[in-house]
Amino acid sequence: MNLRLYSFLLFCSFALISCNPDVSGCTDESASNYDPAADSEDGTCEYAIVAPSEYVFLDDAGNSTVSYSGQHQRLNMLSEMVTYMKSANTPGTAIEGAVLLDMYANNGYTWLDTDTLGMTGSSKQLKNKTAGGDPVITAQFETWMMELAAASEGTVLGAFDGGPGAVGVVETTGTESGYLQSASGQEWVQLIEKGLMGACFHYNISSVYLGPDKMEVDNSNPVDPAAGKHYTTMEHHWDEAYGYFTTAVNYPVDGTDRFLSKYAWKRESPLESASKISEAFRLGRAAISAGDMGLRDAQIEVIRHELQLMLGGTAIHYLKAAITDIGEDSRRNHELSEALAFMQALVYADNPTVNQQGVDDVMNALGSDFYNVTAASMAEARDLLAQKLGLTEFVGQL
Repeated sequence: MNLRLYSFLLFCSFALISCNPDVSGCTDESASNYDPAADSEDGTCEYAIVAPSEYVFLDDAGNSTVSYSGQHQRLNMLSEMVTYMKSANTPGTAIEGAVLLDMYANNGYTWLDTDTLGMTGSSKQLKNKTAGGDPVITAQFETWMMELAAASEGTVLGAFDGGPGAVGVVETTGTESGYLQSASGQEWVQLIEKGLMGACFHYNISSVYLGPDKMEVDNSNPVDPAAGKHYTTMEHHWDEAYGYFTTAVNYPVDGTDRFLSKYAWKRESPLESASKISEAFRLGRAAISAGDMGLRDAQIEVIRHELQLMLGGTAIHYLKAAITDIGEDSRRNHELSEALAFMQALVYADNPTVNQQGVDDVMNALGSDFYNVTAASMAEARDLLAQKLGLTEFVGQL
């Protein structure tokens, strides 16, 4: 071979080798954009966002970015209210309407505050968070509170026995317990407790804190690290929604929580309510911290949808139980009162699947005098509600 040609080819070979640049890219095989052809890392690796196993989120310095103390206070307030209200189920025990109103508005009431949250004298209350403080809806709850108190005072005066057309404690056969119920069998404690789960807790999750006014906010800077507020405004709003659902960081591993999360756990079979709602909360929060708003919005829809299925599924469960207990006034009325309150809770969703007219349709089928319901009317109400929610196939399992 010509020496000059050989030298030229050799030069070109070395040139090709030395001039061929490294392929830069993501070299981490665990990344979603791993490039097997890359031979040098360029810092562009991306990783799929996954929901943590617990509701625990930290910043780069290890500081917790989670805060829902206001919601914790409100859940505790309702817990104390329920305990006080249930004391009226004991014949001869009176409760005071003024006390209930003060508890509801946190107006000069001294709380037990077992979790030392500073509830007494705090600005937190249930009343102004009930359907955004709607005066008609809050007045309805206050009316029920005063009616409950008046009925309890009546038992002190000797009007112990409730029944068709008579206000009083309706005893449960075979037990020493009973329930204070109206002349039509409606139970105020259930209407208030489960009602506030809907009008306060469900409303604030679905229609307020996961709504655009609370979600389209700053997510770039922590609010005030010097004051221990290491979260962004958006992260905090998401936490507040979570706090209305549960205050348990390891939910649903611990299925013994209260209010919405308690009944989500009860509807884990067959609806998987606890798993779906809690995972969506954890994944949505992780998405916010990672700046993925598309994934966040998808979790908002999951939470809203699954909360409605859980509430409606629980109403169906109690309608079924009432059919079973049709011959036992105390239990039947108790279960129908719960069913009514859970149905009413549906209307507080953002864009509810079952609106107020839908609830009214179900109640028209059932009847509002629980002493005059029949197995047929309860079954009709059950099946109509299931049809409206798309839960017909699950009725037998709820």
